[in-house]
Amino acid sequence: MATMTAAQKRAQTKAEYDAFLAGCPSRKLLDRLSDKWVTLVLAALGSDGSHRLGADCAGEPRSMRYSELSRLLAGVSQKMLTQTLRSLERDGLITRTATPTVPVTVSYELTDLGLSLHQMMRGLKTWAEMHMDDVLANRATYDTRTA
Repeated sequence: MATMTAAQKRAQTKAEYDAFLAGCPSRKLLDRLSDKWVTLVLAALGSDGSHRLGADCAGEPRSMRYSELSRLLAGVSQKMLTQTLRSLERDGLITRTATPTVPVTVSYELTDLGLSLHQMMRGLKTWAEMHMDDVLANRATYDTRTA
């Protein structure tokens, strides 16, 4: 049996990731990424802040302060936003920068890894907004048939 270097072992393990398998660690990542707040935070960090109906707010990704994110993400609790931001930071998708002001200013920005996911999340958000009427019509049709 040939010995493998650490790099070869990592490469083999990476090649063996298969989210269809129950024990694959990528399933936990997919679970986290499918959370609505994660999707919206990752999409928001590329927003120019204009979220008018029909407005394209897909500006260049930029850093945002906690308070900006909180205002933009209507309905998110402080606890949920904090937990979401911490999990994204832990996964290496965003960075947190605290500036020593009074009070402390905290901002969040996408990392290169987060940027690689940003367009997909923005696309998912856009798709949901564009097709919501279709989904609602299909639900109504289905509900009438099964009632």
